[in-house]
Amino acid sequence: MITYRMTHNTASRPSNANAPEPKMAGGNGFEGWTAGPSSALDTGMIAQGQSFAGGSSRPRIIIIGGGFSGAALAWHLHRTAPHRHKILIVEPRDEIGRGLAYDNDDPAHRINVPALKMNLDFDEEGHFDRWLIATGYPARDPASVIAGVHLFPTRKAFGDYVNAHVRELGDAMTHKKAKASAVIPDQGGYRVVCDDGGDIQADTVVLAVCHTPPDVPASLTQLRTHPDFIINPWQSGALGDIAPDARVLIVGTGLTMADIVASLDRQGHRGHITAISRRGLRSQTHATQFSENIGDFASNPSRTTLSLLRHVRRTIAEAAREGKSWHPVLDQVRLQGFDIWRALPLHERARLIRHLRPFWDTYRFRIAPQVDDVIVRRIARGTLTIQAASLRASASKGTALSVDLRARRSATWKSASFDAIILATGPAHGTVFSSNPLLGQLGSDGLARPDPLGLGIDVDVQGRAIGRDGRASEKLFVAGPLARGTFGELMGAPDLARHARNIAESIARMDVRASRLPPPPVQA
Repeated sequence: MITYRMTHNTASRPSNANAPEPKMAGGNGFEGWTAGPSSALDTGMIAQGQSFAGGSSRPRIIIIGGGFSGAALAWHLHRTAPHRHKILIVEPRDEIGRGLAYDNDDPAHRINVPALKMNLDFDEEGHFDRWLIATGYPARDPASVIAGVHLFPTRKAFGDYVNAHVRELGDAMTHKKAKASAVIPDQGGYRVVCDDGGDIQADTVVLAVCHTPPDVPASLTQLRTHPDFIINPWQSGALGDIAPDARVLIVGTGLTMADIVASLDRQGHRGHITAISRRGLRSQTHATQFSENIGDFASNPSRTTLSLLRHVRRTIAEAAREGKSWHPVLDQVRLQGFDIWRALPLHERARLIRHLRPFWDTYRFRIAPQVDDVIVRRIARGTLTIQAASLRASASKGTALSVDLRARRSATWKSASFDAIILATGPAHGTVFSSNPLLGQLGSDGLARPDPLGLGIDVDVQGRAIGRDGRASEKLFVAGPLARGTFGELMGAPDLARHARNIAESIARMDVRASRLPPPPVQA
């Protein structure tokens, strides 16, 4: 029997109406609005919302995309201004809150941070953790409990948590099971055109569109049509036909690679797996003990990539002298990421992406201990090799996939054959305007544009889309990873939750003074 020890504060947010709103650590770029005492205001807003019920005077907010970002936005918007808006999510999936990341039944896929830190609200540490315990999850998944303290549940469990909370919104949120194909300015708002032939009128639109699949490297385009060349490993059943003894090449060595190896291992694969990337860096796992964040990178932020790197290294060295690991230092860098990012000139941001992003991705985006155990075991047994190398397609040899590999700092290409090649290079955010028809339409009509660094959609610090003319739209927002060109770090769920809350507050601020309320209890 497993005993799960609660070692963190499980107290919920104070119910005192006059209690001040917790201040978010680190700059967030949203200034000038602070919720005041909430008791009378909340009562007035709820009464006003009830008088709006069924009426047409409530602003309609359409959220395009029902993954984590879209679901978190709807949840925060309702908490910020209860019953004030008509919230409609346009999402082709059956359920809201899962998206690409959490719509997966594979038990090998675990969340990458402990449940304690994976929450719908950035400030409510333990919200998901408490929900798991209340629903009896640790007993159903004993492998999720690490060191008797920390929970690393499946990604599906996190999707269940998000979906359960969104369902608790009841008729405050409507789900339209369709895909948005166009957003057209109309009558001071927008008309959203859906692929089922229906048009919906909106006062405000929020783009919470999902990640794009990996882009096929130019050196491998001739393999694109080969049946064993897997471009999108997240597609349902993508790995199901890989034989137990198959020789597998994974292009990419980060989080996706780790998930692929864990999935193959779970389904009984025992053949050799080779994983390559330019630097051969693999995702790190978590520290054995969690501690308070270390360092200050926001008070006097670096103006160059080099000075930032030196500051981080110096802080890690100071932590090491005190017997502490690098983990809490990088956690602080992430927490203060917006201030760090905004202080860097555009050319220095580009330099950071070019030179430091691979290191950041593998040390910041860590893998669950269960997944790390699989990686370590496969390496020790010689059935997984991770190396720094370049590759290119070569002449085909029968049914096998043939490539040439060149080790880093080597001039020699060596041929190799594999039974399957899987792309694990991450989302191709730079191609979203060409690969996503909706964004293509918005770009063509001048309503949105790519950000200067090619990370997604250009937005201002309030999350509003910037059009071709360089001006931000008053009523077209972007929530999710595609806004990271402005915010610097919007890939992990904690950052996305904070961003969703800020967008919700910006929307509420447009038409009503609002105050956030504590979440209602959720039943499993």
